[in-house]
Amino acid sequence: MRVWIIFKMCSAPKLHDQRVRDIQRQVREWKKDGSTKYMCTGRPGWLTVSLRVGKYKKTHKNIMINMMDILEVDTKKQVVRVEPLANMGQVTALLTSIGWTLPVLPELDDLTVGGLVMGTGIESSSHIYGLFQHICVAFELVLADGSLVRCTEEENSDLFHAVPWSCGTLGFLVAAEIKIVPAKAWVKLSYEPVRGLENICKRFTEASENKQNTFVEGLQYSLDSAVIMTGTMTDHAEPDKINRIGLHFKPWFFKHVESYLKKDTAGVEYVPLRQYYHRHTRSIFWELQDIIPFGNNPIFRWVFGWLVPPKISLLKLTQGETIRRLYEQHHVVQDMLVPMKNLQDAITRFHQDIEVYPLWLCPFLLRCRQRDGAPQGSRGRVVRGYWGLWRAKSQTL
Repeated sequence: MRVWIIFKMCSAPKLHDQRVRDIQRQVREWKKDGSTKYMCTGRPGWLTVSLRVGKYKKTHKNIMINMMDILEVDTKKQVVRVEPLANMGQVTALLTSIGWTLPVLPELDDLTVGGLVMGTGIESSSHIYGLFQHICVAFELVLADGSLVRCTEEENSDLFHAVPWSCGTLGFLVAAEIKIVPAKAWVKLSYEPVRGLENICKRFTEASENKQNTFVEGLQYSLDSAVIMTGTMTDHAEPDKINRIGLHFKPWFFKHVESYLKKDTAGVEYVPLRQYYHRHTRSIFWELQDIIPFGNNPIFRWVFGWLVPPKISLLKLTQGETIRRLYEQHHVVQDMLVPMKNLQDAITRFHQDIEVYPLWLCPFLLRCRQRDGAPQGSRGRVVRGYWGLWRAKSQTL
């Protein structure tokens, strides 16, 4: 309700330029005052998807940046221009309704464009398109002197390539232009149970290198058991194989996937595109099973499933100091980006040191910027494997 009310009260794409000028004014006042405090966005730490609550918000100069709108969709240029607080739920709701989508659309509804640009974002289509930053064609930033700068591959190129991973240290993002591609109504999703770590890594690599697969991911449930999923977009679905996994009473996605492992049988389903994109949202990957242990019970799903997931921001806002310390000391949420050739060694080492499952396996294409005499416009490409851990486990590390 809070998000809905704020969006209804504050959403105003026509006021974008005015809001940019307001940010410039705040920055120039900070500079004029000669403050020794660093600047940061004024968005409270509890509103972010990250489990961390940044204490720097209380010591730094807060610059208010309330920009949450989708500004423009240009289907001729195949780009969408958005403000930094526009989230993936908004983007998919608009784009899929008009037959378009982002090439890389990270799963959780509340992930914002600003966070994905300044940090990083990945999706099961990243083996083709790379990370979220690789589908961005332009950034607009307010710098520390209050100036507004637009940067692209050709204009202010060094800044354009430095913004991703910078965590907001180079300027305040006020808009981004992102590539879009035509969308289809369904994802034909194939599930393949795999046994043995060597076989898992081999099959995962083969699926990642096959560019006919629009989507590739794996869920690993133990050192030697996983389900590898591949998907393609299609406009037609076999009626008897449709699974609307986003409905509130459906099993959590990672539990649904695990059922193929338990049955030890492969399968094919047709999933609505937007529900596929947000397949991990309802259970926050697998975090929710530690917050609501009975949340996947069929009775709970039918009666109260429409209430989940609880907003991460609400959980952070209401948790006490004791709960926060428990998360800090007994909770693992870790992304690891490793070369595909080292995937087996990395998983083995992680198993030895921590042994927390499931693991989310997601491949991506790392695009390398050419320098020093390379032909203009050429790009190097290196295929690397990505795997991330997104699950809580009560254990002392």
